[in-house]
Amino acid sequence: MSVTLLIIAITCTVSFLAFRNGRLLDELLLWPPAISRRHEYYRLVTYGLVHADFNHLLFNMLTLYFFGRAMEDFYAARLGAAGFVLFYVGALVVSILPSWRRHRGDANYRSLGASGAVSAALFAFILLAPWSTLLVFVIPMPAIVFALIYVGYSVWMERRGTGNVNHGAHLWGAGYGVLFTVLLEPGVVPHFLDALLHPAFGR
Repeated sequence: MSVTLLIIAITCTVSFLAFRNGRLLDELLLWPPAISRRHEYYRLVTYGLVHADFNHLLFNMLTLYFFGRAMEDFYAARLGAAGFVLFYVGALVVSILPSWRRHRGDANYRSLGASGAVSAALFAFILLAPWSTLLVFVIPMPAIVFALIYVGYSVWMERRGTGNVNHGAHLWGAGYGVLFTVLLEPGVVPHFLDALLHPAFGR
């Protein structure tokens, strides 16, 4: 069974259970005081198993389905069968750490959802195939163009500090996806630069 499909199955199962069980949701999401005071470090991972609503879950899991499966073999070839799991769990932790540190004394702060780890998989894919076509709200767009728009929008929204979306986690997840991949296989850097200089739309 695909590792990505297994992650999706687990995430969907836990999210659906949490939709109906507020206590389970509270036990799994990122609530900084629970880590700072109770040392519940598992929340740095389990927050990615629960989501705010069905649309939040659907968007993340669809994105993970397409780009996680595309990256599985890349990590498995270099880290073994559990390569993508290591990448994904690491992305969950790294993408949320800055939010936890910033809000570690804030009892009103909560964060949940797999968006940071999904962003890591997406940006790792873009590093390998920058001119591939992505459908963004049914609009076809080169992956590298989407990446620039995504980063710019996330930075802008993070600085505004409004809304309920953790844009910082998106940015840290994207950065982790790129850095992890480059450290694992430095050859992707010249590949990426060469691809940028030789546009091949739709590939």
